[in-house]
Amino acid sequence: MPFKEPGTVINYITVKGKQVPEYRCETEITLTNTKTGKEYMSDKEADHDVDNPNSTTQRKDIRRDVKVIVPRLVLGSATLKE
Repeated sequence: MPFKEPGTVINYITVKGKQVPEYRCETEITLTNTKTGKEYMSDKEADHDVDNPNSTTQRKDIRRDVKVIVPRLVLGSATLKE
C-alpha cells in the first residue's frame, strides 16, 4: 500500500522582484520487495527488512515507485504585461 509524503514550501526565490515560493510536490510512494512481492508501509520498514539478519532481502530487492502529485496551476488566456 502506498504512503504519502506531503508537499511543502522549501524555499522562496525572487522572480522579477517578487518573492515566489519554491514548492516540493506531494508524492505517493510504493515500496515493493521484488522477490516476495511484499509492500512496505514506510522506508523504515523496508530498511528493517534489509538490516534483519534472518531475512534474505537485499537493498537491490527493494523497488521504489514514486507518483508526483502536482498542484493545479491557474492558466488564462491573457498575456503578461512587461
